[in-house]
Amino acid sequence: MSTALGIRRLNSKYASGSISEKMAMLQKNSAEVVRHLGLVGNASFPRLISTTVSLSEPAVPKAATSKEVFEREYKSTAHNYDPLPVAISKGEGVYMWDVDGKKYLDFFAGYATLSHGHCHPTIVEAMRKQVGILHHTSRAIYHDKMYEFAEYITKKFNFDKVLTMNTGAEGGETAVKLARKWGYRVKKIPENKAKTIFAHGNFWGRTIAAISSSSSPTSKDEFGPHVPEFHNIPYNDIPALEEKLKDPHVCAFMVEPIQGEAGAVVPDEGYLKKVRELCTKYNVLWIADEVQTGLCRTGKFLAVHHENVKPDILILGKALSGGVMPVSAVLADDPVMEVFTPGTHGSTYGGNPLACHLGIVSLESMTEGKFDENAKKMGDLFMSELSSRLDRKKVPIVRGRGLLNAIVVDPEQIDTKYATIAMRDRGLITKHINEKVIRFSPALIITEEQMRAGIDIIVDALNNFKMPAK
Repeated sequence: MSTALGIRRLNSKYASGSISEKMAMLQKNSAEVVRHLGLVGNASFPRLISTTVSLSEPAVPKAATSKEVFEREYKSTAHNYDPLPVAISKGEGVYMWDVDGKKYLDFFAGYATLSHGHCHPTIVEAMRKQVGILHHTSRAIYHDKMYEFAEYITKKFNFDKVLTMNTGAEGGETAVKLARKWGYRVKKIPENKAKTIFAHGNFWGRTIAAISSSSSPTSKDEFGPHVPEFHNIPYNDIPALEEKLKDPHVCAFMVEPIQGEAGAVVPDEGYLKKVRELCTKYNVLWIADEVQTGLCRTGKFLAVHHENVKPDILILGKALSGGVMPVSAVLADDPVMEVFTPGTHGSTYGGNPLACHLGIVSLESMTEGKFDENAKKMGDLFMSELSSRLDRKKVPIVRGRGLLNAIVVDPEQIDTKYATIAMRDRGLITKHINEKVIRFSPALIITEEQMRAGIDIIVDALNNFKMPAK
């Protein structure tokens, strides 16, 4: 019997009765459903919608215009974001198209997640292949992709072990838990006295632990009580760090090698080397949060490689999957990682077969494609052109490294939110961080021609910017 004929018979069979009766009949006859809908040749699984028996009818009517997208999303979603008013429906490489058909250069890349650009053929093909073989089991049982990914990533970054998670925030939570456990087991910190040090301006998520380390009132206020024994010091301040590390109850210092959401803040040369020296001196774990800076973004495979230093714990994420799904990883050597034992940490989806396969393919393609070299070359061009061509009275600071960059504007002359809209109107997408800072983090595959086109748009939008009427 053909799949189509099987579907028609099932539709007819379940065409009458209440919703609950239909679902009960579907469950009772699940073997028949699977036989006709999934196991006939190469047939795909049609989407079953409990409120209708028509398998071809769309679940939700499509929005016809960008304006309709804005209105419908605003009505039906929580207002925890203030998106740039553009409604994207398609992406390819460094380009995106909105629902009205307008084409844009993407200089945002999903918060630096889309290092491969949109719909990279190698990543898409790898995902299609693996998802048709095995995509999830949970870590409760072994699967044949976990060891492959673990061996590959630990060898590449010179660590003994990896613990796989999903989001960057989960990676940060994992690293802090690992450091605390190490503090009690190895450093012998008294119970519930372990302290973790962070830098002002850090950002690693919106979980309770992440906001407890934050210095942003918007992230932190009215979400207390916060996690205890999280302490902040100024970024790029070695004397302040050493003073804190003298406390024997400190288990870790967690820091971004270059601060991303603070606006591509690059520390002084030698800062990371001194962090390494001090953490070793005071027996404190150095956690390098490379969720955003890692994987070639700053012109090296890791940002810590700019100073040839190795942290005790490394957090990776964002681009680790090629930008198609959340994948994060926490790496450490055995004396640290082996304080975790069965039941002390885990994740339902972390380390699933699809994530592991994509992780290998993503890292391999970055290596073969020399993403780090292109990020440095294009980043140098970006910094040079903007530094020389922008009106420096309006834009006094251009900063960053590789393709993690930002500009700092005079807020009396440029409104950053409206400036990004001016760029949008000229065909480029990015996002402001606050009233003074706009970030730029295009895909690492960007060509010189595409980069120069983007630079022209940015320069034109900013140099000709007129403040909106109040």
